[in-house]
Amino acid sequence: MMGRAIRGALLLALALFTLIQLWFCVQVWYWSDHNPASTAFMDARLERMREQNPAAVLQHHWVAYNRISPNLKRAIIAAEDAKFLDHEGFDWESIAKASEKNLKKGRIVSGGSTISQQLAKNLFLSGERTWWRKAQEGLITVMIESLMSKRRILDIYLNVIEWGDGVFGAEAAARYHFGTVAAALSAEQAAQLAAMVPSPRRYRAGTDTPYLQHRTEIILSRMPGAAVP
Repeated sequence: MMGRAIRGALLLALALFTLIQLWFCVQVWYWSDHNPASTAFMDARLERMREQNPAAVLQHHWVAYNRISPNLKRAIIAAEDAKFLDHEGFDWESIAKASEKNLKKGRIVSGGSTISQQLAKNLFLSGERTWWRKAQEGLITVMIESLMSKRRILDIYLNVIEWGDGVFGAEAAARYHFGTVAAALSAEQAAQLAAMVPSPRRYRAGTDTPYLQHRTEIILSRMPGAAVP
């Protein structure tokens, strides 16, 4: 009797898991040619902002891929995922290096995530660093790489990642930090935006630090070799 109950519970858990993955897959398929109105990260950020100010709104304006400066595309790939066009969602060398670094520190300090992995997390998941969240991120990454082109992945990524407190996407970032539009970003401006990606809420408009300057220079030097879709 106990064995039947256990089998029943396992089958129910498997069915629930399958339904959740199917829901993720349908969403990824739909977004392969439709723009997401918001993401899990955007919704969570807005909720936190409204705890302080009920009237708070996000700064976000979607722009077409061809209205985003090639400089920003190169800068993001140079900074975040140099092998973007070559891998199938995972940069195993970077993951191995990150794992070694985490073991030395005794905690998770680096993830070695690709642009596709970051997009999976931003679209659907929370920012917490747990094994199950990382496993789900991996499954969604496979779906994204299977159902979307590299161009579409980068298109969505550039339109939804955070670039300031409540500032999401390349267009809002260009306006907030430089008073221009995403299409007009210079190489240096693009490199500076790319340098902000790991800690976006640290930088308000006009913020400049020695670290940001140094990181911007490194990204600028790598941009000519960055291949974009």
